[in-house]
Amino acid sequence: MIAGYHLIWTIYGAWLPNDPRGSSSIEIRSDILRDLGEIHYGRKKVQPNGAVLRRFMQQAKPRLKHDVLQFYDDEIRMVAESFAATIKARRYTCYGCAIMPDHVHLLIRKHRDKAEEMIGFLQDDSWQRLQAIKTRPGDHPVWGGPGWKVYLDACADMERTVRYILNNRIKAGMPAQRWDFVTEYDGWLPGVGARK
Repeated sequence: MIAGYHLIWTIYGAWLPNDPRGSSSIEIRSDILRDLGEIHYGRKKVQPNGAVLRRFMQQAKPRLKHDVLQFYDDEIRMVAESFAATIKARRYTCYGCAIMPDHVHLLIRKHRDKAEEMIGFLQDDSWQRLQAIKTRPGDHPVWGGPGWKVYLDACADMERTVRYILNNRIKAGMPAQRWDFVTEYDGWLPGVGARK
């Protein structure tokens, strides 16, 4: 029985189909990226070192249609405001959220919406909010694709994921984030409820 979804997605250009770390892609749709490497579906068990990843991105960025635009503090706040509105409107329970300069992590409790639908709503609403403030060209995509999800079914998995999300920014040398739309995980599991 699924208890929650760890949702992850990146900004445009931050994680390409033939990324040396592996990817959730099953095809390369742009011929200009083909010679950068083969697709490895899923995250590779042995991850490349930083030099390999930097070299890949240096070769890839000039080939992309748009610049890779990371989020700065103002845009991170706008994305958070959008997530808060979507989470409230859709009645999600969010146990963790980290908005990084180039990707996002959320842990959302099981809901009537499927994980893919949740990502779609969160991405669409935040895209509209960012388009409204005109910090990037109107034809520039914000998100890099549909992202991926990890299904969680035990308290230990939920707790580990909450810690991972909380520490994501700290590990990258950035201050932790605390968002009002994030609820402390109380041990909730489907059919059981919260811990007493």
